[in-house]
Amino acid sequence: MLDAVLRPRVAGPLDAIAVRLAGAGVSPNAITGFGFGLGVGACVAAGFGLWWLALGLWIANRVADGLDGPVARRRGATDFGGYLDIVADFAIYGGFVLGVAIAVPEARVACAALLVSYYISGAAFLAWSSIAERSARQRPDERSLHFVGGIAEGTETIVAYVAFCVFHQHAVLVAWIFAAMVVVTAGQRVNFARRSLSHDDPPDGGSLDPRETARGAREAR
Repeated sequence: MLDAVLRPRVAGPLDAIAVRLAGAGVSPNAITGFGFGLGVGACVAAGFGLWWLALGLWIANRVADGLDGPVARRRGATDFGGYLDIVADFAIYGGFVLGVAIAVPEARVACAALLVSYYISGAAFLAWSSIAERSARQRPDERSLHFVGGIAEGTETIVAYVAFCVFHQHAVLVAWIFAAMVVVTAGQRVNFARRSLSHDDPPDGGSLDPRETARGAREAR
């Protein structure tokens, strides 16, 4: 929900850093791997209840995740790079929740519900991306996969995990709230796919903007 607002604001600073990294010969896959290592550290720190360390490593992981794409566009993006990036993201998203569940036993049911919500939303996202790629739909942005927005996107995930670290005593509440948001996002993705695939000429991209989807439906008719 907030990605459309945040991404343009951080694009400039990230691009400036990416220019230097690309000029120094740093590969985007190396950045992805480094970021993954930071993310694993965040998951482990969360599991041990080292919340401020987990917070710092989590933020560093997100910065690295924001850099590998701009560097790839300057050094030559590859399909494997995009694949590696999404696998690393999913692994850290799930691993961090596992760390919270280990550190906060009373939050385990809520964390399990959050992981199930990830499973559902991830399936809806990846299934749509595969169909959209096969039917040669235009991507809404420069990312490797066809993303469909919702109320729980990357920015909201960052906020939720920061809340886990800062308000770990309320981890149960944080997990339930974010699980509900992810479930709603899964529903939005399924509904978007239903609308898009119900027409011979579906709307391009992955926006959930009602004006855009309505316009696409009118054009299809």
